Amino acid sequence: MSFDARTCSLDALCASMLDRHRDTIGVQKPEFALRKLKVIVTAALDLSNRKGFQAMSLRDLSLASGVSMGGLYAYFDSKTTLLKMILTEVTAAVKRSLSDPPAEVAADPRAHLLWLIDTHVRMTEEMLPWFTFAFMEAKNFPAEERRMATDSEELTEAYLAGAIAAGVRSGVFRADTSPLLPALIKPLLQDWYVKRAKYRRRGVKMQTYIETVQAISVAACDAH
Repeated sequence: MSFDARTCSLDALCASMLDRHRDTIGVQKPEFALRKLKVIVTAALDLSNRKGFQAMSLRDLSLASGVSMGGLYAYFDSKTTLLKMILTEVTAAVKRSLSDPPAEVAADPRAHLLWLIDTHVRMTEEMLPWFTFAFMEAKNFPAEERRMATDSEELTEAYLAGAIAAGVRSGVFRADTSPLLPALIKPLLQDWYVKRAKYRRRGVKMQTYIETVQAISVAACDAH
């Protein structure tokens, strides 16, 4: 089963955000609320990725999005609340995309590891501004939100660790496979969205990158 990019589209993420915060968002018409929220989130990610989240003010966001200050406050009461809303969707996307492999994949640790790498790269490709924001700005977040960003990264490592541990137990992967391997694979996955310009200059295609990370990862643990 291939990754379904529709689950991580801007429409799907903002619809999820609206549903998750429907008790606090003060816009009643769903279609209007979704249309405006997409504009707001797109502008917030663009501004943050260009000038930094700390430097972005709600007035900056109002000007960039074309939504009045009063309109912004109908969706969130502060910049920190908006930050939590965005980070919550990033973590939810990781869980949704990586937690439920097809049965035939889950039954084969090597296939599971390959699937996790493939799915993660495709997910972050679809959500590029979201993941770039969460990674690049994490050091500037307040403590609670910084922990949310870190938890999302650790969640990916946990899925990788689970597949590798299952492979070791079944003999598919070597018994001496380093427990550090999941933590070493994660930066390779991050490099695709953090250093995109480098790969664009070199003409590296996404599929080539996926296959390279897969080959490196399997070579580090394969018993055969």
